[in-house]
Amino acid sequence: PRPAVASNRGAAYSFVIDRDVHVSLSDVARESNSSLFMVVHAALAVVLARLSGSDDVVVGSPIAGRGEPELDDLIGMFVNTLVLRTEVDSSESFVDLLAGVREADLQAFAHADVPFERVVEVLDPVRSQARHPLFQVALTFQNLGQSALELPGLTAAAVEFDAALAKFDLQFTLEDAADAGMSGTLTYATDLFDASTAAEFADRFVSVLRGVVANPTAAVGDVDVLTAGELDRVLSWSDTGVDSGVDSTLSAWFDDAAARFGDRVAVRF
Repeated sequence: PRPAVASNRGAAYSFVIDRDVHVSLSDVARESNSSLFMVVHAALAVVLARLSGSDDVVVGSPIAGRGEPELDDLIGMFVNTLVLRTEVDSSESFVDLLAGVREADLQAFAHADVPFERVVEVLDPVRSQARHPLFQVALTFQNLGQSALELPGLTAAAVEFDAALAKFDLQFTLEDAADAGMSGTLTYATDLFDASTAAEFADRFVSVLRGVVANPTAAVGDVDVLTAGELDRVLSWSDTGVDSGVDSTLSAWFDDAAARFGDRVAVRF
């Protein structure tokens, strides 16, 4: 259950998108006249739609706010937040979904100078201390190289620091790892999710990425979101040991059950 007031406590799960998938994602992006971010965004929308059973998916994403040359020499934080909304039709192909995502993302980028706070003010959603007002899942794309500071007699290096905080329910952060593919981090709110659930989210995300690059024209409703072993488990549940045969029908099974168990209660409501 979602607490009345979010604690903002979080944890992180790391995963990897291998080089072959990374290259294939770039190929899909190039062939569809899209960016790698758009392809990954579309794939994440598929995951969220499939897992939630919703066809309306909203993802938040940070964007650099240095669009004007006058800001180049200024020191400070200029990042803005975009709200990216996607309608997912399970019967459409991934390339068709990607075309819609591309258009929506481009429109959002064109209005990136509108402060996020202004968007919230105008939309005036129901406010809550339990969740973010416009989106609960964020996608962060780190596609710029790490900067370095070199000064005479001084060595400076970045230090990894886990603040154990979660600003959103889920935040997917992807970073280009050069020839090694892409490294990913899923930060999740521990109010809502445990470590095993976060790991499953990441596994399903990677599975969908593999699926859409293997067959971009397939319907997104057919993309496999099951993790390794789950399909076998589901099939084992339906394994009754009965050989139905090619001549057996559902109505024949019903007639047989009625003849053999006619004295038993069939349905209670």
